[in-house]
Amino acid sequence: MNARSTAIRAHHALAAAGQSDLVWGHAAVRDPSGDGVWIKAPGWGFEEVDEERMQLVSFDGEVLRGEGTPHKEVHIHLEILRRHPDLHCSVHTHAEAAVAFAALGVPLLPLSHDGALFGGADVPRFTLTGGLVTDPALGSALAETLGDAPAALMPKHGLVAAGPTAGAAVMHAVLLDRACRVQLTAMAAGPVRVHSDAAEAAAKRAECWPAAQLDAGWRYLLRKDA
Repeated sequence: MNARSTAIRAHHALAAAGQSDLVWGHAAVRDPSGDGVWIKAPGWGFEEVDEERMQLVSFDGEVLRGEGTPHKEVHIHLEILRRHPDLHCSVHTHAEAAVAFAALGVPLLPLSHDGALFGGADVPRFTLTGGLVTDPALGSALAETLGDAPAALMPKHGLVAAGPTAGAAVMHAVLLDRACRVQLTAMAAGPVRVHSDAAEAAAKRAECWPAAQLDAGWRYLLRKDA
């Protein structure tokens, strides 16, 4: 499957996972030519994306194929994928549970399998701005914050995730949002008293989220979209 088709499927999977925000948010897939990334054109919802609504955007931010101007926040993806040549896909959404949880300013705990994604370490947070990431400098700073983590929170904004495959990137976004939702639910009922320690969380990350399990979740989302 080519990079454009993979990017279309990534957007559809995010829609199936409930991470749509009208026409905002996007996923990007690295083109194997090295010319840039495939990303949806502005103004379309995740579930509306098709071949005619995709753009190939160069690492200089120019539209090489497709219609219109690129997303204002294309630099999120250009800088993450520029910084990490081993990554194939990046995701940015405004997932509601992630936005709500980030506003609390508390550590993300491994309360569930989803929360073990970070191996017992807190999720990175990009705090340089709560506004749009509209230039390479902000994109680079966000990429630095993400580092080698599977995903990061963007307080007052949303989340970013990445992976060596489109499926991994999408699932990292989904798992972060689910982990935030579980902790919000627990905290609404009272103090959190039980969660995995760092050793158990690290073991659960290895056991629950190897590439094969991430791929299984991705394929479920694709079937759900079909």
